Amino acid sequence: MATTPTSENLRAELKSLADTLEEVLQTSTDKSKAELDNLRVKAEGLLKDTRASLSDTGDKIASQTKEIASKADDYVHDKPWTGVGIGAAIGVVIGVLLARR
Repeated sequence: MATTPTSENLRAELKSLADTLEEVLQTSTDKSKAELDNLRVKAEGLLKDTRASLSDTGDKIASQTKEIASKADDYVHDKPWTGVGIGAAIGVVIGVLLARR
């Protein structure tokens, strides 16, 4: 599966969030209240952005899945015997793989 700019952005946001939370946990006793408040605000902002990105990504995946399923359904309706043949071929391959165990 190819990496998209969206997935790269999401990975970067998750890494930034994890780094910020790690910094808060490791240095909470060494920081002043003002510094801890700044880190908390930064972590909350990153968490909000990451949640929004995850939601957007989930919506895109759901939309793409519906589109692919619709195209597959149309294909099988247009060419039913080809669909039966593909299903049978997949069944044979799975059967052979399971029989080898």
